[in-house]
Amino acid sequence: MTARLKRTRHKRGHVSHGHGRVGKHRKHPGGRGNAGGQHHHRIMFDKYHPGYFGKVGMRHFHKQKNHYHCPIINLDKLWTLLGEEARLSAAKAAGKAAVIDVTKFGYFKVLGKGDLPKQPVVVRAKFISKLAEKKIKEVGGAVQLIA
Repeated sequence: MTARLKRTRHKRGHVSHGHGRVGKHRKHPGGRGNAGGQHHHRIMFDKYHPGYFGKVGMRHFHKQKNHYHCPIINLDKLWTLLGEEARLSAAKAAGKAAVIDVTKFGYFKVLGKGDLPKQPVVVRAKFISKLAEKKIKEVGGAVQLIA
């Protein structure tokens, strides 16, 4: 913004510049930032930010994220791993089911959201949900758990 449009131009000639005579505009009268959250600003913290202070739950020392690494894929995205051409060619091959090994694509667990096309498929995964297994078997497919 240009200097001539700033509010300070309008306030020239007025002694306190809009900050009042009695209270005065001092630097940081309540402390900087979140100062006083447990002291003089306690009411504000309790009212608008309940639970800001303190701890909850248990600590996990030396947590290694790879122990919990379990990328998921839903059934509706399962065929996108192989592509549409592979699905159509698998549909033409009678008596044969396409094999989708999700671990080759970096997924560990198969979940049951969405629908599968009505063609048999063998799904290999480390983990699989009950609903996903049910839907795979409904289209004539099979599930193989791998270590």
